[in-house]
Formats: sequence, structure tokens, C-alpha cells
Amino acid sequence: MATKIIDFKKEVAGISPAFPAERVLGGSPAQNLFNQFQDSSKQMLSGTWDCTAGKWQADYSAKSEFCHILSGKVVLTDEAGTASTFGAGDSFVIPMGFMGTWEVLEEVRKLYVIVTPQ
Repeated sequence: MATKIIDFKKEVAGISPAFPAERVLGGSPAQNLFNQFQDSSKQMLSGTWDCTAGKWQADYSAKSEFCHILSGKVVLTDEAGTASTFGAGDSFVIPMGFMGTWEVLEEVRKLYVIVTPQ
């Protein structure tokens, strides 16, 4: 169990997982994850994420996510076609059950907290 404060200004090793090709709907998005914290139950994960332009299918059937956009611009569109656009300084929550698309219009960097209940 972590008992110290997690300072997001400190560097951590990043990973750059590729998007599964079947989820990509446009562009060639490339992402970098910098996981700063994961609780012992593995239900909460937080850190920073950046990604280049592109669009992909988003499936939040098993998790919720809080996002704070540091730079760039994104559009999230639900299955009904309702689009929400966010840019630098914006914060939002993607609730568990959301299905739709993520689209990065301008290279983005965000802080995130993901909660995956067991």
C-alpha cells in the first residue's frame, strides 16, 4: 500500500501501447501512458496520457474515468451521436457504460483517474 504523496511532476517511465487496429476509425493515433499510481486493489489507476490525432472506438463498459485536459483538443461522441468537445483546462467524467468514440483533433495531454470496480 502506498503511503506517500504521489507527485505528478516527477518523471516516471512511460509505455506506448498501440491501439488495437480493429478499434481505430481514423488517423494513426499513437499514445504514451505515464501511470503514476495504482492502488493495491487495482481498482484505481492515475497518471498522465498523451496522444496524437486520430479516432477510435471507446468502450467504458467496465470502468469510469475522470479527465483533465492539459493541452490539445478532443471530441467524445456517444452512440446516439451527441458530441462533447474538450480543450486545455477542461475537466470531465466518462461514466461506466459509455460507448462511442474518442477523437483527438489536436495532440492531447491529460491527467486521468480510472476506476474499475470489482
